[in-house]
Amino acid sequence: MPDLPLPDARFADIPLGLALLVLALWLIATRRDRSAVIGFTAYGLLVAVVWVRLGAIDVALTEAALGGGLMGLLLLTAAARLGEPRGQPAPPTFMRVLVGLLCVGVSGVLAVVVLSLPTPAPNLAAAVAEHQHTTELGNPVAAVLVAFRAVDTLLESVVLALAVIVLWSFAADTAWGERPRTLELGTPGPALVLLARLLPPLGLVVGVHLFWAGADDPGGPFQAGAVLAAMAALVWLARLGAPPPTHSRLTRVGIVLGPLVFLLIGLAGVVAADAFLGYPEGLAKPLILVIEAVKTLSVAVALALLVAGPPELPRDHLPSRAAS
Repeated sequence: MPDLPLPDARFADIPLGLALLVLALWLIATRRDRSAVIGFTAYGLLVAVVWVRLGAIDVALTEAALGGGLMGLLLLTAAARLGEPRGQPAPPTFMRVLVGLLCVGVSGVLAVVVLSLPTPAPNLAAAVAEHQHTTELGNPVAAVLVAFRAVDTLLESVVLALAVIVLWSFAADTAWGERPRTLELGTPGPALVLLARLLPPLGLVVGVHLFWAGADDPGGPFQAGAVLAAMAALVWLARLGAPPPTHSRLTRVGIVLGPLVFLLIGLAGVVAADAFLGYPEGLAKPLILVIEAVKTLSVAVALALLVAGPPELPRDHLPSRAAS
């Protein structure tokens, strides 16, 4: 029997692009918050598929964990707490037309910029490949993030810690030291409880694998931390556990441990390698693995706490509307 030719995988890009366009338009047009959040989550998963088709597996993993996971849960929680808007007047027609024209204009400018890029587009891939061996890493993305652009990666870790501090600052003075209760949205259903019992062990294995494989293959501390944070949020959402209180010293250490160890190793590089965030010869990969291990922990703790929300008083301690 003769071998049949396989269909060109590029033909799948056309329906994928159309699906993204249709879903984006539907997200703009829908007026129900919950529907928009569910559509946003599906959009994030489709974008992750697009990144896979472009060969950017590391970006696809991050998009799937954040755009298709944690961000969807965060927005769904916000929509549930706010409720559906009632009696809100629709914006005037001229305003909607103006916003539409602005969106078309921005899209047109982006299209012109992308289409005017030279072929092949300028990049630093050759320079990275030339010096990648000094990091002892097989994954060029990890080499760029932890070595060639290490300052950016360090600052990203600091920003996550500051984001948790800012979120906690929204809590009332009387609630300081309490647990976050944003995810307490009624009694969880049996399906959610079942998923919260089955998925976290698998998610833990996937997270550890993404961290360990990230040195030589797609993955890394941010992707691993996002998966671990999603598992923690799932457990809290199913009421099988509760977020730690803000006065928990272990939680605070987990938030700052990643950027702190990163900074200390960077300062040690000034003495040992004559450069901030420089790695001594022969110790680059072990030090990078230490940085990525503690960063995985800090990313997981910070993202989980950002989803959990600010600390709040228990429901039975809140003043009733009749009393107010």
